[in-house]
Amino acid sequence: MAEKNESKTELPTREVVITRLFDAPRALVFKAWIDPKHLAMWWGPHKFTNPVCKVDARVGGAWHIVMRGPDGAEYPCGGIYREIVEPERLVFTNDAVDKEGNVIIAGLTTVTFADEDGKTKLTLRTRGTAKVDYAAAYLQGMEAGWTQSLEKLGEHVKTPLQSPAEADNEIVVTRIFDAPRELVWQAMVDPRQVILWWGPHGFTSMIEEMDVRPGGIWKHTMHGPDGTDYPNYSVFKEVVKPERLVFSHGGSKKGGPAVNSVATWTFDAQDGGKKTKVTIRMTFPSAAERDLIVKEYGAIEGGKQTLERLGKHLGKR
Repeated sequence: MAEKNESKTELPTREVVITRLFDAPRALVFKAWIDPKHLAMWWGPHKFTNPVCKVDARVGGAWHIVMRGPDGAEYPCGGIYREIVEPERLVFTNDAVDKEGNVIIAGLTTVTFADEDGKTKLTLRTRGTAKVDYAAAYLQGMEAGWTQSLEKLGEHVKTPLQSPAEADNEIVVTRIFDAPRELVWQAMVDPRQVILWWGPHGFTSMIEEMDVRPGGIWKHTMHGPDGTDYPNYSVFKEVVKPERLVFSHGGSKKGGPAVNSVATWTFDAQDGGKKTKVTIRMTFPSAAERDLIVKEYGAIEGGKQTLERLGKHLGKR
């Protein structure tokens, strides 16, 4: 009787190598990979946010990120650090998991950072192996996903990573604009301009009232790309032209938690008045409320995207 031969189809493996030159010192680029506050701001494809980002940056330490797509779907991933040679080299496992925590793609990623006259040449080599049949399709988008992540990293390191001191109940976002302070200030206090750039990518805004003076009211509704409305109500506390704005802020979405914070915007002239450094500091009643808003609304990435839109708006003027 002839033996029956059974062959098991091997699930696919894909390897991607990407090299990119960043106009930033390698110590800063390296930091963006191991500091969770910065990693959360660029990891993942365009329009993805990271409501969960935990990093234990040591050999044997774990990292865990939950990416959220523009449609609200979540994609957990994580792994273990195998090598950390600051600021030269990172090696870590990079696994995608399902909602039950089962590995669907097992990965290994090596990132090297080479100094090139003050800039950073980054080389990323990553390998992924599908562990379930349906994950094979995800491997096809691996190169595009990593390419977009590195594009976001490039934008992130254009501004200094050393943010002002940040308490555990605060979010601080900073960006430098190629525009004089008076121009940037006006873009923030003129409602005709604010509606052109306010909010994350894909959002629009309708302003009912904007009275920029101490005690003045600012009422506006943000419209999300999925059709969700976010009504906002703020009261200006300080208006120091063109240096500083402080306002209390309350907002929510239907069925979502309320947002209550005090926002402080500072405008610092730089490079002989040719540029302006804008710092947004949002202070929440507690660390728990700060973390909830980051998770539910992607507040860190939202703040970053809002300033990106402001930069594009200023570039048109």
